Amino acid sequence: MAEDAQRPLLTDGLSPWTALRSPASGCCAQPTINSSPNEWKRLALLAVGCLIFGLSAYATERWEAGAAASLPLYLLSYIFGAWDAARESWQRLRRGELEIHFLMLAVAVGAALIGAWGEGALLLFLFSASGAMEHYAGARTQREIGALLRGAPKTATVLEGDREIERPVEFLTPGVHVRVRAGELVPVDLRVLRGESACDESNLTGEARAVPKQPGDVALAGTMNVWGVLDGEALRPASESALQKIINLIEQAQQFKAPSQRFSDRFSTGYTYLVLGACLVFFTVGWLLLGWPPFLEQAGATSAFYRAMTLLVVMSPCALVLSVPSAILSAIASGARRGVLFRGGAAIETLADVRTVALDKTGTLTAGVPELVRIECFAGDEQAIATAAYNLARLSHHPLSRAIQKLGARHDLPRLAFEHAESRAGGGLIASRGGAVHVLGSREFVRTVLPQIVCDAPPADELDVAEVWIASADLCGRLLLRDQLRPEAHAVVAKLRASGIRTVMLTGDRTPTAETIARQAGVDEVRAQLSPDQKVAAIQELKRGGGKVAMIGDGVNDAPSLAAADVGVAMGARGSDAAMEQAEVVLMNDRLEKFVSAYQLSRRAKRIIGQNLTIALGTVVVMALLAVTRGIPLSLGVLAHEGSTFIVVLNSLRLLFLRRDA
Repeated sequence: MAEDAQRPLLTDGLSPWTALRSPASGCCAQPTINSSPNEWKRLALLAVGCLIFGLSAYATERWEAGAAASLPLYLLSYIFGAWDAARESWQRLRRGELEIHFLMLAVAVGAALIGAWGEGALLLFLFSASGAMEHYAGARTQREIGALLRGAPKTATVLEGDREIERPVEFLTPGVHVRVRAGELVPVDLRVLRGESACDESNLTGEARAVPKQPGDVALAGTMNVWGVLDGEALRPASESALQKIINLIEQAQQFKAPSQRFSDRFSTGYTYLVLGACLVFFTVGWLLLGWPPFLEQAGATSAFYRAMTLLVVMSPCALVLSVPSAILSAIASGARRGVLFRGGAAIETLADVRTVALDKTGTLTAGVPELVRIECFAGDEQAIATAAYNLARLSHHPLSRAIQKLGARHDLPRLAFEHAESRAGGGLIASRGGAVHVLGSREFVRTVLPQIVCDAPPADELDVAEVWIASADLCGRLLLRDQLRPEAHAVVAKLRASGIRTVMLTGDRTPTAETIARQAGVDEVRAQLSPDQKVAAIQELKRGGGKVAMIGDGVNDAPSLAAADVGVAMGARGSDAAMEQAEVVLMNDRLEKFVSAYQLSRRAKRIIGQNLTIALGTVVVMALLAVTRGIPLSLGVLAHEGSTFIVVLNSLRLLFLRRDA
């Protein structure tokens, strides 16, 4: 068995983000959703300890002759506040890296050296409290995504003859028969063979209602069987299931940074050295040219060293470093909770700028599943034709047969047993019962098997209608099926138009059929009878027309155009692997309106990123100007610096509190 198939899927108690663990920790670390969910509690305790000992030292210092007694308390406050930052700084310095932890520690130590113990303790408290807040944000994000993956099944009930055997899910192979009882999780993606039930897919697709399942339907791994018993056939190994696809996409999303995040990373790295250089120049100018006391206050004049440390604090890039990734990770978590998976921050930022949306027809604007339009009788009555067609269709897994099988549940049709049944590739089904031969298939197939049956009715008038004929000695009829427009398609197109987005249908179907569907959906432009290569050319033409282009599709033939678009959007966990591989966004539950949710979420995320950058850079500029021109207390600089960090993190967390239907 392949190595991937042998790897347990979240069954060893490890987080799926363990492999992505960042060495950064504490305040101003690039937020990830891989640290321990309780890490923020440890950091909060350290911050509380720093605060308690700092306040005690400050109160003791107010007493007469209390300065000496306050020193041990300040030292304890420093130890609690600097513990995590010192450990992180040491690890970074060993790798030759200089970052924000070192700058904050340098300021705190410098404050102590000139006797400003209280201000140094305040800096360490707010710095450690910010670290706890950031880890809380990461833990919250982890919980949101972890809800999708919680309780992944470890074992499956495998059917071998009359026996039921418990086996680990990682050892299931395609074709194995599995039984899923009420209340159990579906272990791998299954095609239902026997039984009827409903599955709760909310953890996977965001769908609040249980989805009915009957023979021929697909039950996805990680969803819960609500009430019935389902026997099914494994479609693929556990390592390739819909659940594993989500895990893989989330892991990839962590690795792909948004353009603004890459900019802030590059900017903040060089910015750290710029801050140190600026503070050194400021200290030198103040001491040698402006005559400020170098280190200790003299005659009421603030020292150059004190002012330089204040400038160092207000110019430190903590909030800037967090501005983009905190919003991106919150958006990824918020989208995953709604059944929308973003393949990284670049997808979120690009989707926010989309001005044209290209849509495939089959499986995107339409349901991609044939629906029975009507039954036409030429011999016999409609009830008898429906009963015969339903029972013959139960013997096949063809998409048209699965559509006909729904007749049974809809009209409570009786089940019939056949003595003999045979499937002919490309033709249909032949079955015998009580000496009578029944045939289900194409017109030509029925004429070949039962030449005495007259099947000379003219073709259906409707466009894009599939015919399935049913015939026996005393029955003759046909069932007309069509791939219907999705119920939500018209509303989705209308919402996109209201947002100023142009919609274009790209399809390989015939022009009359495409124009009919486009008219029903309200699509702005139709381009029909396109090969996959022509779809790619159409996408490139749309991109040259100005603005970003998104392409929504679900099939293998859509993969090239998904790759060619600025943002590829794949429809559902049931979509083809090729489409999902090329897509930057995946709508997990095959509901087109989720694209509107994804677009709106990306727009909100981009607005919040802009707000965060404005807050971070605005605070730096204003406070730096005050520190240089007026001179401000170190404590005020600390409050401004850490306050902007708190605001940025809280602002990003707003994305997690949007309603699921938002």
